[in-house]
Amino acid sequence: MRKYRSYSLLLVVSSLLLFAGCNFHTEADMEDMEDDMDGMDLNIDYPAAFVVNGESNDVDVINLNDLTHEDHLTLNGATFPHHINLSPDKTKLAVAITSTDLSGGHDSGGMDGMSGFRVIVLNSYTGKIEKEIMLPKMPHNAAFNTDGSELWVSQEDDHQSQVLVYNTGNWALKNTIAVGKGLSEVTFSTDGTKVFAANTLDATVSVINPQTKVVVGTVPVGTDPVGAWPAANGHVYVDNETEQTVTEIAVSSAAVTETIPLGFKPGYVAYHAGQQELWVSDATNGRIVYYRETNGRWSMQGSVPTGGDAHAIAFSPDGVTAYVTNQGAGTVSVLHVPEHRVTATIPVGKKPNGLVLRP
Repeated sequence: MRKYRSYSLLLVVSSLLLFAGCNFHTEADMEDMEDDMDGMDLNIDYPAAFVVNGESNDVDVINLNDLTHEDHLTLNGATFPHHINLSPDKTKLAVAITSTDLSGGHDSGGMDGMSGFRVIVLNSYTGKIEKEIMLPKMPHNAAFNTDGSELWVSQEDDHQSQVLVYNTGNWALKNTIAVGKGLSEVTFSTDGTKVFAANTLDATVSVINPQTKVVVGTVPVGTDPVGAWPAANGHVYVDNETEQTVTEIAVSSAAVTETIPLGFKPGYVAYHAGQQELWVSDATNGRIVYYRETNGRWSMQGSVPTGGDAHAIAFSPDGVTAYVTNQGAGTVSVLHVPEHRVTATIPVGKKPNGLVLRP
């Protein structure tokens, strides 16, 4: 019996040593394995939501068929990515890298001496980085033009900001357009006929002709405007963070047609054509507030709690579903639009901000 027990003990010890050796080898190679994984092409062949996680410094990919995390995109060591834009052919994603936490507000200014500013362009089907555009100043976002031949990049400056226009064929810089102070977002109207640059420190919006690359007007708005968000009703809607208002601007005339008082700090504005509703994310109270026009004026109709520091809003192509990023909660809320009701809550990374859907 004693000889048998000694033999068994020897087998157990040998097995443990072999297991430990395998474990040691696996841990030693973990970094190499992760590098290999990062270099692999993904297969994002399903309807997807791309969620930018500002503090986690990555992009979560959610399968819209079953609302599961399907893939994950890394950003080559970039810090504090911000908003995201999808090219018209749906093959490219442009992510702005701010190197700054903007979750508390966009009127940061004073970026002198900082570095790491860039725009990263990824393939939306493989997740691979196709281009990194290094920048001297902070980009709050980057937007493709209507045919995808250009990428327009915001460049914040306390004295005079610029919009940079790149040729997406060879990534050469085509134009530099001077706008106002403290530029945040640059956006295209739904019909593509005008470009709007929200000058946060000026409380103005510069209006640009996308063909001539010339500023054709400057529109005074509220304090600390962030973006002129496009709508299918011929307007853009400017969220004024500090003033807690939304300014409605007619695209055709570039004139202010209404100022909507909110009573909370807006995070984003989205127009739902089917419901003829204006949805505003309430960053102060973690909810969505929706408005309808009554006697030619926008009036609040109701609200839906989503999560802390509600931010970006995106509607599904059929208009039935809405998705909202909640920066403070680290979640994405899924809403049934006709009923104004949350149907699911998806955990994502830290401080999710930008959001785009690719059907």
